[in-house]
Amino acid sequence: MSAAPAPARRRTIGQSLDSAQLLLIAVAGLLVIGSVTQVAAVGVVDSRTAVLFGALIAVGELLRMVVPGNREVAPIASAGALGYALLLKVGADSAAHSAFQVVTVTACGTLAGALPHIAVGRVPKLDALARRILTPSIVAFIFRPIMHSPLRDHWPALITVMVLTVILSCVIDVTTAAVIRAEAVRARFGIALGDEIRAKGPLCAASGATGMLLAVSTFVMGPAALLVFTAPILVTQVAFRKFAGIRATYLQTVRALSQVTEVGGYVEAGHSRRVSRLAVAMGRELGMTEEELLELEYAALMHDIGQLSLRDPIPGGATVLASPQEQRRIAELGAGVITKTGVLDEVAEIVRRQSDPYRVSDGSPPPLASRVIKVANAYDDLVGDSPDRDRSAAVLERLRLDSAAEYDPTVIEALGHVVDRMR
Repeated sequence: MSAAPAPARRRTIGQSLDSAQLLLIAVAGLLVIGSVTQVAAVGVVDSRTAVLFGALIAVGELLRMVVPGNREVAPIASAGALGYALLLKVGADSAAHSAFQVVTVTACGTLAGALPHIAVGRVPKLDALARRILTPSIVAFIFRPIMHSPLRDHWPALITVMVLTVILSCVIDVTTAAVIRAEAVRARFGIALGDEIRAKGPLCAASGATGMLLAVSTFVMGPAALLVFTAPILVTQVAFRKFAGIRATYLQTVRALSQVTEVGGYVEAGHSRRVSRLAVAMGRELGMTEEELLELEYAALMHDIGQLSLRDPIPGGATVLASPQEQRRIAELGAGVITKTGVLDEVAEIVRRQSDPYRVSDGSPPPLASRVIKVANAYDDLVGDSPDRDRSAAVLERLRLDSAAEYDPTVIEALGHVVDRMR
């Protein structure tokens, strides 16, 4: 009698987080506990203003969104927390709250805004949540002591320190996010940093500028400034949300198109998705940026769409076994279909060049994305979803032997590293 299979192990929260995330969350947690304890001991300074900023942070957290790259952001909450950290005066009264109170108000507002999401099963990303608390905390611990020094009466110096502090906090936030992302997706830190700057730079600048406006304008207008100067960043957030929605719609449409070849029996089930996963992992190994990886994913999902124009399907859909002329014809047909969308011209070019050999006697070599798809497609055509390691090793060796002309040796080595990690 055979033994019963072992039950599948559930991943705990600690197992699903990498070391950088755990360290970030631990630092944020300890800071919040220490700040709440200190505020409870000395009492809240100007509770009315604290409640108003806490409410703004809670609303911003409630309106948090996910931008391209699966990044969770809450620009309104970030602006509100920065504004409270940089607050100079409320009307005629100087803002005398401490950095510990800033941390406490930020944490309480963030938690209050996150509760409705948690109630419906949308648990926030813990590392993103920790960064949304730590970023204004850095600003507060640098800037709040200035409010108890002679420098508080010198506006040019105050504004300069304010700007430099916000820039520093943005740099720390983006760098921390890049470290976490590089470890999570196995990307090079320099590439991850560039991706984070492009993705989060505009929102970070908008949040920082709004936070400074809130801090300065509250002195003149009082609490009404919270409503007036939060409106611009709300418009920015709506624009980013629409952009993210368009990107998500593109990807869903491309994924749906990629399944047409499977439903029609032109390729094996799951082939396009496997090639896409392999190609993106290889692209990261080769140092491609996030925008390049997105185009690579689109092209990999649709790389076989040209087979729909074939009168007689290729057996098993394995284009690697077809003649070079037939491969080029399929690539041209697929590129023609993609070109008709009018918005994916770069993707169409990647698909068009996927059948070109690595070494060409005349003309330029195919783009890196095309070379990656050529290798990923050949590997999956010959291995499929088989878990046989010997078969995988034999196919890798075959591709290496063919790499003199057909396949880029660097791309094949990237495939080898990816396959080793998947085993």
